[in-house]
Amino acid sequence: MLRFLLVFLAIQLTLFGLNLVSWVQTHIVVPWTNFLASFCANLVLIFDSTAAATGKVLWNTVSGFGVSIEAGCNGLEAFIILIAAVMAFPASWRNKLIGVVAGFFAIQILNVVRVISLFYIGQWNKDIFDFAHHYVWQALIMLDVLVFWLLWAGWSTKQKKKTNNQTDAAHV
Repeated sequence: MLRFLLVFLAIQLTLFGLNLVSWVQTHIVVPWTNFLASFCANLVLIFDSTAAATGKVLWNTVSGFGVSIEAGCNGLEAFIILIAAVMAFPASWRNKLIGVVAGFFAIQILNVVRVISLFYIGQWNKDIFDFAHHYVWQALIMLDVLVFWLLWAGWSTKQKKKTNNQTDAAHV
């Protein structure tokens, strides 16, 4: 348990530190955030012709209301926490890779729902937008990370037991 905690913290510190590096911001974080805004706008355009994206902002071309996807809102910080948890867990490298890739999509799918819902909530009611943004969605994204990790850890442990049982059977 102590090993898990120390590795988890070390990976988080390293990745959060890298996240602050100018090159990483310029070449990974900003392009990802801009892509996220554009992706959300394209999804909204399927049923609402008033959506547009400019840089990291998803906005309504009629009302002018927009949501700016800032640091902490692009899903990358939650993903860093998940990477640290997956990498610290005693699992095979194959299972860790599966956990990181599947976890990325689990976080980003929910984050797209988050951004789009906030886009509409903000146009409807500013007070509810603030509450949903600062409390509800922050908690739900972190809950997503925790639930995904727990499910993945359980799956990974079962995979390890299967592999060990097959190895034991082969040696009989």
